[in-house]
Amino acid sequence: MNRLEFDETDDGYIEELAGYVAMPSVSRTATAEVMQTAAEWVAAQLSFANGRIVPTGGHPAVIGEWLHAPGAPTVLVYGHYDVQPTGDLEEWVKPPFTMVRDGDVLRGRGVTDDKGPVFIVLKVAQAFLEQEQALPLNVKFLIEGEEEMGSPNLEAFVREHAEELAADLVISADGAMWRGSEPSLSTASKGRLAMDIEVTGADDDLHSGRYGGTVANPIHALADLVAGFHTPDGRVAIEGFYDGIPPLSDARRAEIAEIPFDDAKYPLDLGVDEVFGEAGYSTLERLWERPTLEVNGIRGGGKYSIIPHIAVANVSCRLVPGQVPDHVFDAITAHVEAQRLPGVRVTIRRDRGSVPAYTISADHPAIRAATAALEDVYPGQRVLLAVIGGTLSATTMFEEVLGAKTLFFSFSTADEKLHAPNEFMRVRRLREGMRAWEGLWRLLADGPHRLTPAAGSGVVK
Repeated sequence: MNRLEFDETDDGYIEELAGYVAMPSVSRTATAEVMQTAAEWVAAQLSFANGRIVPTGGHPAVIGEWLHAPGAPTVLVYGHYDVQPTGDLEEWVKPPFTMVRDGDVLRGRGVTDDKGPVFIVLKVAQAFLEQEQALPLNVKFLIEGEEEMGSPNLEAFVREHAEELAADLVISADGAMWRGSEPSLSTASKGRLAMDIEVTGADDDLHSGRYGGTVANPIHALADLVAGFHTPDGRVAIEGFYDGIPPLSDARRAEIAEIPFDDAKYPLDLGVDEVFGEAGYSTLERLWERPTLEVNGIRGGGKYSIIPHIAVANVSCRLVPGQVPDHVFDAITAHVEAQRLPGVRVTIRRDRGSVPAYTISADHPAIRAATAALEDVYPGQRVLLAVIGGTLSATTMFEEVLGAKTLFFSFSTADEKLHAPNEFMRVRRLREGMRAWEGLWRLLADGPHRLTPAAGSGVVK
């Protein structure tokens, strides 16, 4: 198999990536100008593929295509240029949008989610064209700017541009490897459902001395409500929440039990004394196979002497195969409405962007090709088939609209403080990722794991 040549040192790649990370493209709060600048950076990198900025109902998307491999399959590379908010700046060891090399890692907001992984693919495509004057297969690109806010406009955009984006396979540069100790591929990702639960009392905040003890306190009522979401042993206590989930088979449990996992070290690495969760399941079984309901935040009142008139809980669920988001939401709503909370009113507001869980068969040609590519980059190491505990909302939509499965092929790693202060990416992942993407594209184009091209990929002959 041919081999591309990549830069001898990391310095050039790091300098270029630093310029990308320096753009504070926080999709929830950034100005249109900032998001446009980040999109322009991606489009310029895709000049070989007629990279162009296309408006959506929100922040723009960047698309492009190189379609000069007649008879070869077509893949759609997906990623995003937006990033999470920084959180508390005092918790960052360096300014979040000034990417720095810190020993063996690169630190900066978005460096591993998802700017670094997208950067890797761009450099591979450019190297192919510089050295071989062609890509081994047909490649389309879709880099969006709203993933970190649930991709609210992506489905409408993909439906509108379905013909342009048609492909035999989607390859996502988003979606981290499970851990840094071995290469992994994800054959599933959990679904997501999120909502706000608002408890309202009096018309206004009340002086706690003048009115204390005479009216209900919304924070107290909300605390009682969310405390009842789980039983003491960690099981979700909402009737109907687990409907549709098939029993965890003995074979799957045996499979998971064979995976090296240190139950004693796991909580210590997280700074807690012990693991906690749904009884009857191991830590890894809960991470990969069981759904969750979490209270992500509670707000109301403050450090001053009032009875707040309103309290809000942000609640999210990660769903597994078999669960239907609408059904889970209805079950939670019924549970909340059944609670007796005197003196307050409760309102539930569902977030946009709910999605069911996503799966791809371990026997899919893309998984087999990706496994072979990783085995070449990490000789002698087993490629672990894992599950993403998070959610990539585009996957089920791509399958519905484009009829294409999504392969997760990111060189981010789950422990790299994604969404947290001091986000980082391992420097070695740049080169490992480039070599693996090269191998993957060659294997999908030719050989025992070749994709079978479908009609309608729009190849230029």
